[in-house]
Amino acid sequence: MPTTTAALLARAQAAFGVLAATAEPVTDEPQYLVDLETIWGARLRAVSDARGAEEAPPGAEAAIEALEAEAAAITDPHRAIDWMSTLPQVALAAIGETA
Repeated sequence: MPTTTAALLARAQAAFGVLAATAEPVTDEPQYLVDLETIWGARLRAVSDARGAEEAPPGAEAAIEALEAEAAAITDPHRAIDWMSTLPQVALAAIGETA
């Protein structure tokens, strides 16, 4: 069975959650973290709702796997914050969607 865009975006959202949990100890930027979670979470959900049943393009699953691995490897909270902006954009690009 082909992998759907919704399945890949769900995995991207889970990896994003890993980054958010890693970034949580940063207490000097709480509103920025909330904003990142709100905006990018909403964007990923909107694309999933609109294109979720589509078959994922070639290479998209490998890209999401790489994003998951990167998110899991990040232990520095400030680097996690940086990746909270990057991961959703890369995930969207992987499925052929604009950020």
